[in-house]
Amino acid sequence: MSSAIIALAVAFVMGIATIGPGLAQGNAAARAMEGIARQPEAAGDIRTTMIIALAFMEALTIYGLLIAFMLLGKMG
Repeated sequence: MSSAIIALAVAFVMGIATIGPGLAQGNAAARAMEGIARQPEAAGDIRTTMIIALAFMEALTIYGLLIAFMLLGKMG
């Protein structure tokens, strides 16, 4: 495979892997804050659930980074 094609694939993978979870994390945090504002007594449960969800979303970004590194390894 051509090095230029692999470099473009790496850029595409990193772009998608960061934009998608980034938007989802922002949306999840906004909804959690809205839920806490509506029911302050449930703040602990909402916060715990949000942190777990954010960790799973961040794992998707790390998988994208792993794929990008694997593609970069094919360039050499």
